[in-house]
Amino acid sequence: MEANGYIGIDVAKEWLDIAARPNGDAWRARNDEAGITELTSQLVERAPRLVVLEATGGLETALAAALTAAALPFVIVNPRQVRDFARATGQLAKTDAIDARVLAQFGEAVGPEPRPLPEAATRELAALMARRRQVVAMLTAEKNRLRSAARPVRRAIQQHIHWLERRLAGLDGDLGKTIRQHAQWQDRDRVLRSTPGIGPVSSCTLLANLPELGRLNRKEIAALVGVAPLNRDSGSLRGRRTIWGGRSHVRSALYMATLVGVRCNPVLRTFYERLLAAGVIVGDDRRLRVTRPLLGDEVAREVLALAPIEC
Repeated sequence: MEANGYIGIDVAKEWLDIAARPNGDAWRARNDEAGITELTSQLVERAPRLVVLEATGGLETALAAALTAAALPFVIVNPRQVRDFARATGQLAKTDAIDARVLAQFGEAVGPEPRPLPEAATRELAALMARRRQVVAMLTAEKNRLRSAARPVRRAIQQHIHWLERRLAGLDGDLGKTIRQHAQWQDRDRVLRSTPGIGPVSSCTLLANLPELGRLNRKEIAALVGVAPLNRDSGSLRGRRTIWGGRSHVRSALYMATLVGVRCNPVLRTFYERLLAAGVIVGDDRRLRVTRPLLGDEVAREVLALAPIEC
């Protein structure tokens, strides 16, 4: 077995498919506690330069936690980037074993920076925020159904709406309690909510889903969220700059904060009007494009000055 290579792991519900580069080793392990423990021991012996996983909706969390405990360098990458890489190399077929091999090749060719798994408290806060988004989506759907519901089902829908509203209030209480239990989060929450337009939901979203805030500069954080306009130029063609990709949940929260901010935040309002007068923003993207400077250098510096949260 060759040490210091690259390991790609395709994570499924029951199985882990593993591939190594450059020697081409491939094997499988069960995606359970025993299988992960055995796999981690094997990887420690290999001492790889990097282990590459795909984000799979949480199925990768247990393995990532084990890799963190074993001090193994790993990164969880965006599946879209890996799939684009596979197509670029001519790999059109897709199986679990092929995906593992492509992940190892991606790690070797691209060399993504290892990123540690967020600490347990951050993952819990993110889970609460994810559940809150799910409840809000169900509540919105039920309210829309109620508008055209026939008489026999209206009562049941109304009861479900009332239950969802109580659950939403309970989740908001859980989020507040979780933040109050951590002094560092209390400080960051205070700083974030000092910005006109940022409320409790926006603040919780940023704390849970954007732990890099305060550690990256404004251009890097804007690109990470997906509110940095991207060039689309070719030859003499100068295409329109548009935003794309990034963390959609954070972007949605900032969009709602911007709707409020352009009314009550004088700095943001001035910036918004300047872009509007210059014709930089038009139509439905007006407030979305203003989201970028919502958390400017001043707030970022103050967040950075606080005791950092280990992620």
